[in-house]
Amino acid sequence: MMVGMPPPAPDAERAVEALMAASRAFVGLAARSLADLDADVTLPQFRALVVLATRGPQRAADISAELQVAPSTGTRMCDRLIRKGLIRRTRSTADRRVVRLRVTPAGQRLVAEVIRRRREELARIVAATADYWQPAVTEALAAFAAAAGEVPEQEWWLGFAARDEEAAVDA
Repeated sequence: MMVGMPPPAPDAERAVEALMAASRAFVGLAARSLADLDADVTLPQFRALVVLATRGPQRAADISAELQVAPSTGTRMCDRLIRKGLIRRTRSTADRRVVRLRVTPAGQRLVAEVIRRRREELARIVAATADYWQPAVTEALAAFAAAAGEVPEQEWWLGFAARDEEAAVDA
């Protein structure tokens, strides 16, 4: 608790505890979805791929800021993803000093497969807990994700469209 902040209300405390447990479950689900693939990608590297997939081409500094890591850490992470063929660097034709990272087709396939696996496991869990999925719960989770800066999955096409558009300009 921060100094000068009132203690959380009992309901808020219960919500935080529930979210802590849910976040552990989500991390485990994400790790399992990724572990079965032969991609040798860590969870932070996968998060970088998701940022590029959802937001389109980014500078390494943008990826580092999004992941809240030091710029050198973000650059090393991206270098590893480049060596694995999952992202690539491109220079802008308008300003050759600007280097952006974009997901390769192999990176897109990896993200799509992990998301497919996660969706299947989540569907199984939702089916097992169907009585609890009232509209208010779904709306609360959507609001939580939005407050955390997550892009809704149906908007991911914007990242792919921006990457495809930029590729056409760079060609």
